[in-house]
Amino acid sequence: MRPKDDAVDEELAMKAMVVVPDGGDGSLRWQELPDPEPGPGEVVIAVRAAAVNRADLSMRRGTYRQDATARRDGIVVAGLEAAGEVVAVGEGVTRLAPGDRVMTMCSGGYAELVAVDARLPMPVPAGVAWDQAAALPVALMTELDALATAAELRAGESVLVTAGGSGVGTIGVQVARILGAGTVVTTVRGPAQRELLLELGADAALDGDDPELADAIRQASDGGVEVAIDHVGASALPANLDALVPGGRLVSVGRLGGTVAELDMDLLARKRLRLIGVTFRTRSLDQYGAIARLVEERLLDSVARGAIRTVIGARYPMTDALAAQERLRTGELHGKIVLTLP
Repeated sequence: MRPKDDAVDEELAMKAMVVVPDGGDGSLRWQELPDPEPGPGEVVIAVRAAAVNRADLSMRRGTYRQDATARRDGIVVAGLEAAGEVVAVGEGVTRLAPGDRVMTMCSGGYAELVAVDARLPMPVPAGVAWDQAAALPVALMTELDALATAAELRAGESVLVTAGGSGVGTIGVQVARILGAGTVVTTVRGPAQRELLLELGADAALDGDDPELADAIRQASDGGVEVAIDHVGASALPANLDALVPGGRLVSVGRLGGTVAELDMDLLARKRLRLIGVTFRTRSLDQYGAIARLVEERLLDSVARGAIRTVIGARYPMTDALAAQERLRTGELHGKIVLTLP
């Protein structure tokens, strides 16, 4: 932890972005809180950078439900992923030590210090900057879990990744390629996203608003895809199912395009399709940790070699977190928004 000044009797205080509910979209306030102490099985990380996620907007509104959401005496600290240096370890922690550079899913990452379960952090490969590292944990864990575990992607299979320009989408295309996918198709908005996703390894980047999208996906993938990783939700379901080949699998990751859709059950039966829902909100810390270890095993070498590229759409100082969240909510940008601390 930070060294104490014997001449100062006041309790050490870090600064953090606290969620301020207001009955609407909510707000954030940069305020002092007591330094966190690591409990048994925990570590404290000095945050160097954090990233903004869509779920942060739900947390601000008070509608996000996650078993591990950080609440300190009734106060909710914003932020779901961060990168920094371990500064203290709790009882029983052996896999991490002070000075380790780590990136992690967390609860309360918009802060100078954050305490997390020691099963969650992953090492930051040498040469990876703090802002790049902060943008990786959620996307790496989400996309590897969706592709490798939920969809059981096999080498050579074709993959559709919807919303390719999003923070998770840009990583999803790259992870699919690293896992040995054959044709990788993605959906985008605008020429800038199309150019970016082709650079990242997509074989085709299609207009996500194309009314004939299913036909375009089939044409780009030589007849259809085996796996669809969907970051959109209800509005994308008809085209996704239409573009899947018999025996195909659709993994529902995001639902910003709606949570309720009409399902053609005859199509589902005729094609023998599998619909798979995933979320981190209902998982245990053991399950989080298992996915983190899988990322270390299968993807961190690619991060170290630059084979997985972090796409940062904008950077803000941590004190401007509210403006950064609004940029995510209202702005058209690709990649992740990152918050930095000195």
